[in-house]
Amino acid sequence: MSAPRTRRAAVTGIGVVAPNGTSTDTFWKSTQEGVSVLDRITREGCDHLPLRVGGEVRAFDPSVIEERFLVQTDRFSHFAMAAADRALEDARFGQADVDGAPFSAGVVTAAGSGGGEFGQRELQQLWGRGSRFVGPYQSIAWFYAASTGQISIRRGFKGPCSVVAADEAGGLDALAHAARAVERGTDVIVAGSTEAPLAPYSMVCQLGYEELSTLDDPARAYRPFTAGACGFVPAEGGAMIVVEEEASARDRGAPVRATLAGHAATFTGASRWELSREGLAQAIRGALDEAGCAPEQVDVVFADALGIPEADRAEALAIADTLGAHGRRVPVTAPKTGIGRAYCAAPVLDAAAAVLAMEHGLIPPTPNVVDICHDLDLVTVRARAAEVRTALVLSRGLMGSNTALVLRRGATE
Repeated sequence: MSAPRTRRAAVTGIGVVAPNGTSTDTFWKSTQEGVSVLDRITREGCDHLPLRVGGEVRAFDPSVIEERFLVQTDRFSHFAMAAADRALEDARFGQADVDGAPFSAGVVTAAGSGGGEFGQRELQQLWGRGSRFVGPYQSIAWFYAASTGQISIRRGFKGPCSVVAADEAGGLDALAHAARAVERGTDVIVAGSTEAPLAPYSMVCQLGYEELSTLDDPARAYRPFTAGACGFVPAEGGAMIVVEEEASARDRGAPVRATLAGHAATFTGASRWELSREGLAQAIRGALDEAGCAPEQVDVVFADALGIPEADRAEALAIADTLGAHGRRVPVTAPKTGIGRAYCAAPVLDAAAAVLAMEHGLIPPTPNVVDICHDLDLVTVRARAAEVRTALVLSRGLMGSNTALVLRRGATE
């Protein structure tokens, strides 16, 4: 068992920009109601591609970001800056808090693809008009670390800043990096992930994924844990979470909404889904051990839910392997089936939903999914009322990462 911690990492703020809501309130309302917003992709230049269905963020207003930052950055960074603003406001962490201790605040983001839309536009300028028409921001806007950099610059954060350049599981790893930074002495970290993979260049790059669904029926394109599972659909958007030292948060009167209690990660190789059973199980055990959490204490599992039969089977078995008989009774959910799988941002959105589920005593359903063919208590059709004190969030990446995160409900004092 891990040694007791002297500093605990707490969640004090959540900011969301997702296909089903561009605020945390609208995201949660749609999520708890099981609303599916999957639809035909309408982004310019994408209509001729075989990838037909996705989760688009259609209600986002980029004018919430200052013009000088908009012109320097890609859509994925616009999402990140807006979500970070909302998370900090939610945490009641303002400019006065930063000015007083700028080196005690940092940023950690995860990114799987970077700024593909911005990069494509500049490359088109290069080949169509010449090098003099390529802007100076091409060198940074596409970069994986762009969101971390822009958030820290806008906010004046001078503490630890980093980026996890990874596959899907990197979203949870970013939250774990934030927790470690807090445990080592940093007071506040803004952590999370946003993605914007629905530009033509980015979509062409995804077509090599065998796990990608190419069905054109939004209701059938992404149905994990069913006999009709045929892959996942991509999505854009994401979430940023304020991770703060618990005692410091209480001292300034901020709400402690949850604690990041345990995390572990493994690697089993790209698309080797039969091996992900053991790898994911090992990650679950490690996260539970770090959290000091017995299997029967897990109240809900937010599943990775890839939508490939062998991957879904491996995940169901990994849950059974680690939670035992409780694994057949514990509610499992995958709300991402209503918005799509936003790569690194997908598990961060799940983590945000898990915190909200604990606060509201409500486990959201798994949209579009019925006729489960695995031994799981998957929540479908409608939300389920339940006391949720501990949530287990799972994620696997197409390149072979497996990550588990344990969240505990925040205690009031």
